[in-house]
Amino acid sequence: MHRRCQPLVLLFTVVVGSLQLAGAEPADSTRAAFLKLVDRPRVGLAAEVKPPADTNGLRAVQFSFAAEADVRVPGVLVKRSEAAGRRPVVIVLHGTGSNKESQLPLLLDLAKRGFLAVAIDGRHHGARTKAGTGSAEYHEAILNAWFGSRKLPFLYDTAWDVMRLVDYLGTRDDVDAARIGLIGFSKGGMEGYLAAATDPRIAVVVPCIGVQSFKWALDNESWRSRAETFKPALEAAAKDEGETVNAAFVRKFYDRVVPGIYGQFDGPAMLPLIAPRPLLVINGDTDPRTPLPGVNECLTAARIAYRAANAESKLQVILQPQTGHKVTVEARQAALDWFVKWLRP
Repeated sequence: MHRRCQPLVLLFTVVVGSLQLAGAEPADSTRAAFLKLVDRPRVGLAAEVKPPADTNGLRAVQFSFAAEADVRVPGVLVKRSEAAGRRPVVIVLHGTGSNKESQLPLLLDLAKRGFLAVAIDGRHHGARTKAGTGSAEYHEAILNAWFGSRKLPFLYDTAWDVMRLVDYLGTRDDVDAARIGLIGFSKGGMEGYLAAATDPRIAVVVPCIGVQSFKWALDNESWRSRAETFKPALEAAAKDEGETVNAAFVRKFYDRVVPGIYGQFDGPAMLPLIAPRPLLVINGDTDPRTPLPGVNECLTAARIAYRAANAESKLQVILQPQTGHKVTVEARQAALDWFVKWLRP
């Protein structure tokens, strides 16, 4: 018997209901708070699937679904052409300025190992833009959030889309809903651990060059490299306010654009919520966008949670030596091995 994914609306009800009835533990409170922040009016998935294309024994399927009334999420699923029955699936999330097609080499490698492999375009990226490429529309959306658009395009909206993607995967007859994994890179790594911390249906998690403490970076004047990824929006917001871009202004910017990211929803608070599920963290030891002391704060908190859950073997860390903001060939292979170990394709 294969269980279906619990719909996100029921997941939210269960979490909040347990808070009301039993008195929340801090972890439950954080999950419920994040769900409340990103929650939006429910719509049917209205999934659309295009005819598959088979090449060299692999099948690619283009699909889309509704995340909100006016928001559709495009994706691609790759699997072996002869794959039968329900299979484990790995979700792949791209970084800033990229798109789902950039992840095709990894999707192909996962499919050859027996997984279904899925990638979506993040908010204001890829097919979800007029240009089809680049990050100009992403920066514009972030600036609109500063001006009060109610959208949360930096990290949170795509984390929501991932949870809705899990809803969609649960409707497919080729997906084993008990074996859903996720890997993300940079922006996708952050979106991935936020979604996984909140949604227990994601069974195995590999955030790459994304785990960090925003608070540590702000407190220690190490925020600039991360801010480079949304620099046009940040500078425009500072100009509008007549202020200088410094740590104090970045805090104000975060409070509007990605509320809670250096507090209640920072890495040291969210990463432990993945316990006791298998978690492999991949970072570069000299990555300026994820400063190592902040990464270590996240890992310390996670290790405490995994120890408390008697699941220490399910938490592993790869700090790539003398490596900045990239994933090495060796670390990529370790990620593939991690999914094979825990999802058993």
